Amino acid sequence: MTQSPVRDGITGTRVADELREAILRGTYPPGTRLRQEELAGQYGASRVPVREALRLLESEGLVTTVANAGAWIARLSLQECVELYQVRERIEPLLLRYSMPELSEGQIDRLAELADTMVRTTDVEHFLELDREFHLGSYAGAGTTFLGPTVQRLWNTTQHYRRAFTRLLDDESNRIVHDEHHMLVAAIRERDSDDAERVLLGHIRRTRRQLARHPEVFS
Repeated sequence: MTQSPVRDGITGTRVADELREAILRGTYPPGTRLRQEELAGQYGASRVPVREALRLLESEGLVTTVANAGAWIARLSLQECVELYQVRERIEPLLLRYSMPELSEGQIDRLAELADTMVRTTDVEHFLELDREFHLGSYAGAGTTFLGPTVQRLWNTTQHYRRAFTRLLDDESNRIVHDEHHMLVAAIRERDSDDAERVLLGHIRRTRRQLARHPEVFS
């Protein structure tokens, strides 16, 4: 990532990195107002790098800014979330197809390790970290200039709702999620793109349908 110009010893990139991590951890719920003066005090920076950070995070789908009004943590309605998940169902399997031939055996072994570790964890935040590494890691072989960044933005925008989905899972649904992760690893190891795409599409679709049954998540 290119470093932005230094302002008072703090770069916009550094502020963005720390704020991004906090947003993805759920420190700021969707719709939270982000005040530049408060962020500047929190990070020991002037408003210039804070503004740079907010512009960067907006481009990543994490923040929404309104001219002359301010910035907020991005939030979705149920309809918007369903639409984004439908987009993900269609483009993530394609990105996986691009990626699979270029994944090394070491990278595939790491995916298997992550799938095994997710089965054992009971902490939602730890699961989300592992799940993000697993799926984005499965796309790491794709040398795309448009599709990869688009998928990452969609992951950022829907992060809070994956957290809500994970908390809604019962034991049977949890088992299905973990089984699908292991089936994905098996298909990737066999370099079976058709099977991997099928499993991934169903994996994403299941999340969309579960969220659609819980509109209270979006209130």
